Amino acid sequence: MTTHHIHIVGGGLAGSEAAWQLAEAGYRVRLSEMRGSGEATPAHHTDGLAELVCSNSFRSDDAESNAVGLLHQEMRRLGSLIMTQADIHRVPAGSALAVDRDNFSAGVTAALEAHPNITIVRERIDALPDGPAIIATGPLTAAGLATQIGAATGSDALAFFDAIAPIVHRDSIDMNTAWFQSRWNKGTSGRLPPGQTEDSGGLSSPDAGHDYINCPMNKDEYLAFHAGLIGGEKTEFKEWEKDTPYFEGCMPIEVMAERGVDTLRYGPMKPVGLDDPRTGRWPYAVVQLRQDNAQGTLWNIVGFQTKLKHAEQVRLFRTIPGLQNAEFARLGGLHRNTFIRSPELLDPTLRLKNRPNIRFAGQITGCEGYIESAAIGLMAGRFAAAELAGETLAPPPVMTALGALLHHITGAAVAETYQPMNVNFGLMPPIEGRTKKADRKRMYTDRARAAFAEWLSPRPSEPVAADISPEPVPSA
Repeated sequence: MTTHHIHIVGGGLAGSEAAWQLAEAGYRVRLSEMRGSGEATPAHHTDGLAELVCSNSFRSDDAESNAVGLLHQEMRRLGSLIMTQADIHRVPAGSALAVDRDNFSAGVTAALEAHPNITIVRERIDALPDGPAIIATGPLTAAGLATQIGAATGSDALAFFDAIAPIVHRDSIDMNTAWFQSRWNKGTSGRLPPGQTEDSGGLSSPDAGHDYINCPMNKDEYLAFHAGLIGGEKTEFKEWEKDTPYFEGCMPIEVMAERGVDTLRYGPMKPVGLDDPRTGRWPYAVVQLRQDNAQGTLWNIVGFQTKLKHAEQVRLFRTIPGLQNAEFARLGGLHRNTFIRSPELLDPTLRLKNRPNIRFAGQITGCEGYIESAAIGLMAGRFAAAELAGETLAPPPVMTALGALLHHITGAAVAETYQPMNVNFGLMPPIEGRTKKADRKRMYTDRARAAFAEWLSPRPSEPVAADISPEPVPSA
């Protein structure tokens, strides 16, 4: 006998969101999280649920012209816990949604701990549950459970490397060289960063976009930096890691540098739209830093995921103008991620085809990105709640952000070449007919909103949700 209706394994963003959706639907959830039980992972630093490790940003919050902003909007409409806490703990980041990572995790943890339908158990799970369950263990699944998953799926897991960017203490940045500005002065905060005055860093007015710190480079400085990335001492891979590919969306900066001398100037170090207040012109290249906590004391070097050794990072990154005296709160790192061949193994509602009591959610399915992980957790929770109620919940239309992401995971991709994917308009059906390029993104979002609204509309013919008894329910 057990007192829960469903078992969720993994307390990251996907597991936390799935637990919330099920609990809000009236179902009792056992949420198992390995961290806090004496176990750890190579990437996490705390025992908090929904800990953010690789970045502090859920990327763009623009729902008019960006697919990830549209995904935010759809999740908010479905009562997402992750989006609620992200909005509460938001910090300035231009048009991006960035959060204070520690406060965000604490907020998610407190909300789940306080919910009467959720029991959080700090334990490591080494076997797939026999009853209804959602596996949301992420890309760093413990060895025992990973072996069980491999046995159940009958195929080898794919793997890729995910790199972590360094974080700098704000008071160690030289603001006589660096300045505050968002690209094209596009910002959402409308306020100065903590502790700054109106004339700091070349700001022209308190309304200007100023959510990023910018460190300029001239041509000689950039070329020397590029050479340092190419020649810098890198982390050595273990034998079992050597054939693991990188994910394109989280490429180490030195790997990007190897693709050509100008690659970085068209990527994370592009200078367009950033006016150096000392010259009034765009620099040759720019290194941007984004606020990492609510106090504004920690700043993340944008796009600087790296596998350089720590001493090499300190030496090389201090050659960046403005960071010559940088003190690092965290240096970059590298860890190996794993995910299953979801298009081959999962049905459209994220159930394992050969063991339909098991659903998968989050990065282990092959979605990439924090918000995408939470989105798949949200849908796994809703699919499971419908099934427990004796209902069938149709997936969102593929024209929506949620539906497009889900469709990519559960059937659109070829299993043999399946790679992690962020949500993007390319996952949606193309707009029919001839359209102006400038209008296309808005047409995608307008179509998505209409399809999402129709999907949300009540369907009188569907069964009413089952009444949930407070009595214990037997294990499957």
